Amino acid sequence: MELRREAPAKINLFLRVGERGDRPGSSGGFHPLETWMCTVSLFDTLRLHFDREAPSDRRPSRATLGGAERPAFSLACDDPRLPNDARNLVMRAMSALADAELGLADAMPPANAKRPGVEGEAPPAFRAAGAASAFLNKRIPSGAGLGGGSSDAATTLLLLNDLWELGLSVDRLALIAAQLGSDVPFFLHSPSAICAGRGEIIRPISAPILARWAVLILPGIELSTPAVYQRFDEMELGDPSLMATTPDVVADAASARWSGRASLAAEDLLALLVNDLEPAAFSLRPDLGELRTAIEQTLDNRPVRMSGSGSAMFTLYHRERDARDAADKVTSRHSVRTEAVEIAPAPIPSSFEKH
Repeated sequence: MELRREAPAKINLFLRVGERGDRPGSSGGFHPLETWMCTVSLFDTLRLHFDREAPSDRRPSRATLGGAERPAFSLACDDPRLPNDARNLVMRAMSALADAELGLADAMPPANAKRPGVEGEAPPAFRAAGAASAFLNKRIPSGAGLGGGSSDAATTLLLLNDLWELGLSVDRLALIAAQLGSDVPFFLHSPSAICAGRGEIIRPISAPILARWAVLILPGIELSTPAVYQRFDEMELGDPSLMATTPDVVADAASARWSGRASLAAEDLLALLVNDLEPAAFSLRPDLGELRTAIEQTLDNRPVRMSGSGSAMFTLYHRERDARDAADKVTSRHSVRTEAVEIAPAPIPSSFEKH
């Protein structure tokens, strides 16, 4: 049998980044964030095939909880530049969920610990699992600040939860997702949310009402997130106010503030949006900053913002037609890939095929 699901990209409408170090209630060592993230209608497609009849030599011999064995995993992708081993978040998500189900994850009770039925026993679909193979069709560019890998990981968790008939709640999946990356839990929740801390504190809010479309500008420049943050530290750009309180307080305040601005016109909302990582990214790639300035001029000085750690950029519109016209103009004048995308589109449900 096979399940298929679309994995959306995201944009950071607003991103503040604090100084790296300790903050109240944390162990430190990372940059506290305050960000408003929304999914957009640019999708990767993930297909998961589950072979209940896989031969035993394709499975690890390790047996544990309830006689279940850890299923074998494989991954193929239409982008040969992407790894298909444990470096890929899809593979890591498969392993993390299986290990949680088997009670092998560090400092985490088995996923089935409180599931109705035989205590400590994995569901039949999981115990019968022979192999799970995934195929990933990539449309979200890597190294662009659009969360493609994180979205793929979250989609993997959702599909396997269905495929293995685990019945885990979104909150339970989010605990596993948080081990994979700071953006992964967001993709399990609302398509529009304030995130704080490392991204693990999530407050769903309304998506922009009068800015429902974005033009994504995709320069094809891969920016390393660690490199951007390193330059950010070197430039001493961290916002000290994010260190002065807990991420829950930051998230609550930001949620109230941005909820009140969700009904602003696209032009008025754009004027309020900032991304603290832009100076660091443009310092590493001055050509990216120059492109941003040129595109703003092409669009009659309409503000253009960077998403995440870059290199993708965006601007906002209320009407789809205006967004598509602007995307065509930018592509024509600057020979750069653009996409007119809906902000916070309705989730596309999984599709099921039985072979």
